[in-house]
Amino acid sequence: MAHGVLSFPLTAFHDDGSLDPDGFRAHVAARLSAAPGGVFPACGTGEFFSLDEDEYRQVVAITVEEAAGRVPVVAGTGYGWAQAARFARVAEEAGADALLVLPHYLVAAPQDGLAAQLEQLAGRTRLPLVAYQRGQVAYTAATVRRIARVPNVIGLKDGHSDLDRLQRLTLAAPEGFLFFNGAATAEIQARAYATVGVPAYSSAVHAFAPEIAGAFFRALRAGDHDTTGKLLRDFYVPLVELRDRVPGYAVSLVKAAARLRGERVGPVRAPLTDPSPADLAELKALLTTGLDLVGALL
Repeated sequence: MAHGVLSFPLTAFHDDGSLDPDGFRAHVAARLSAAPGGVFPACGTGEFFSLDEDEYRQVVAITVEEAAGRVPVVAGTGYGWAQAARFARVAEEAGADALLVLPHYLVAAPQDGLAAQLEQLAGRTRLPLVAYQRGQVAYTAATVRRIARVPNVIGLKDGHSDLDRLQRLTLAAPEGFLFFNGAATAEIQARAYATVGVPAYSSAVHAFAPEIAGAFFRALRAGDHDTTGKLLRDFYVPLVELRDRVPGYAVSLVKAAARLRGERVGPVRAPLTDPSPADLAELKALLTTGLDLVGALL
């Protein structure tokens, strides 16, 4: 999965909020045509928190069908371990290759509890698990050593961007344990993450502009600092500044950008809200800038 951008597709809804399976299938097919390193349906960008089990089953099954074994399909799961195990069974039946374990709901917990949460889930699924530390979930080196001993816990995705802490975790983990950069708009920090041995990252931009995400990925791997710097300055940093204006824009801006490009992904579900007309106009101009930058690089 380090050989391509990790793609987190959007879950498509009709205007009335119901699931749009055909729109989702077309969206996933377009993502796969851009050769990602893996595809992660029904995760944060895919609004996992708003899906019921039947919708989740359809989203994962469609992704598996479209991927057809070309890249790993890593489905999201979460809440408490009992609910996570229910979604894990659905994902397993739908043919997913692994699970990304999203942070649990609401409560803060000690390290023993964080480890036990994964152990309880791991004992109820045959699928490999990637833990996601973000929000109230943050592992210590001792906890990483503990969860890495669970046979089907294979890696950790980091969304805290504390590189000192992350370096300690990578050093504590056994050889072969996977680490992923899961920061919001991960390209902003991709160069820094790579310095501590975490080159693989997720890309929300891949959900609406795989051309931009791919150009950045290739430049990063080639050590082309001029290109990565220009894309960061002129596209990614302004995108993050726009994203940070309103809670939930990390998803709703991505979905709006996909709609601007003609993709049938529909609106976000509450409690998220779609961008205001003014923010949508700014997003449209920024998208044009990013695509023009990539066009000039070709």
